[in-house]
Amino acid sequence: MFRKVLAALMMIACLTSGYTLFAQDKIVDQIVAIVGSNIIMKSDIEEMYMNNQAQGVTSDGDMKCEILEDFLVEKLLLAEAELDTNIVITDSQINQQLDQRMQYFVKNLGSEKAVEDYFKKPIIEIKAGLQEVIKNQLMTGQMRGTITNEVTITPAEVRYKVRNTPTEDLPMVEPQVEYAQISIFPPIEIEEENRIKARLREFKKRIEDGENFATLAVLYSEGPSAPNGGELGYMGRAQLDPSYAAVAFNLRGDRVSNVVKSEFGYHIIQLVDRRGEQVNTRHIILKPKPSVEAMQDASTRLDSLAALIRRNQITFEDAAMRYSADKNSRNGGGIAINPYTMSSKWKNQEIEPEVSKVLDRLKENEISDPFLTIDEKQRSVYMVVKLISRSKAHRANLQDDYQLLGDMYLQKKQDEALNKWIAERQAKTYIRIDDSYVNCNFKFNNWIK
Repeated sequence: MFRKVLAALMMIACLTSGYTLFAQDKIVDQIVAIVGSNIIMKSDIEEMYMNNQAQGVTSDGDMKCEILEDFLVEKLLLAEAELDTNIVITDSQINQQLDQRMQYFVKNLGSEKAVEDYFKKPIIEIKAGLQEVIKNQLMTGQMRGTITNEVTITPAEVRYKVRNTPTEDLPMVEPQVEYAQISIFPPIEIEEENRIKARLREFKKRIEDGENFATLAVLYSEGPSAPNGGELGYMGRAQLDPSYAAVAFNLRGDRVSNVVKSEFGYHIIQLVDRRGEQVNTRHIILKPKPSVEAMQDASTRLDSLAALIRRNQITFEDAAMRYSADKNSRNGGGIAINPYTMSSKWKNQEIEPEVSKVLDRLKENEISDPFLTIDEKQRSVYMVVKLISRSKAHRANLQDDYQLLGDMYLQKKQDEALNKWIAERQAKTYIRIDDSYVNCNFKFNNWIK
């Protein structure tokens, strides 16, 4: 398996192929390795080493040797990918990854100016340098998929491996819970919706009369993008609410949209820029608030429903399917599915804090009283939850943790297939490494021939 260090750093900077972000005035650049027709420069090693240090990454071995080997494997994959006619990378794929990378930089460093200062390059040069890097990453990623996608593992193999693995070598499983939920949104009165829409129409007129959209967004928008002047960054249709996307992708120039209703609230939108199948927009979002009476009514209705469930007059599953407003769980009888694992099991830190606090007080099969929380779209919602199961920390076993064990052994099997492929391609590919690295203790033999 590729080292986790490299995977993490690829998301942060991924500086390869002679692309220099940092000033390297004191480094005399040179070719330190050739793999097929691809080269690795000394500056590649130094830049990644500097990023490791900046991120606090440490190593028990020689970090520069480890970085070099990671690059060697990448170049080996790239050399093969360039010969595979089934591997095709489009400009749209590159631009999407590039925009996500730049958003990551801006989010973590604070602003585009801070990004330029950190990398000692203007944004346009940073983007230009990263394009080839991203293309290579996408190609090697597809190549890895080509090698490992056909690798599977059967239930019989999983059982065999578990039975032949010493108990102390099986992974520890953190405490987990399974729970079900029923959600009810307090209704919004039409007068409140009309008030919000009128306020947004007022903002639109003010902008058309000369006021700055971004300034009004900072002052009045109720979304997390408000401090950035309402700007969301480049996003494709699938990343946006469908109603929002339908309007955003039809905007031209700097025109301000009419009021748009989405699942998050009401918006007015302005196009900042369009790049292929992605748009960068700014918006002002206002969220209608339920009245005190509506919130009390929602709580009372949910309390009555919970009472019916406790008296066995309706099952929790039927109540969820008939009355819950949560589209993600109601068709499964209210069972909450963990989006990180797509299973019904959750670690405590993966659950919303308000929900987690309520679950902590419940016994198995107990139903909570209604409580108010905020959903993933930042809407007020009343919920009742039922604790289905709570497991303690334990060694993984087939009965409780088959999926976890299956995934673990499949990953090992894929790693073995990839390692075998690397060993075979080493023998068939021209590889030369500078003498200054001949004493490296590489994971794979045969780099130095």
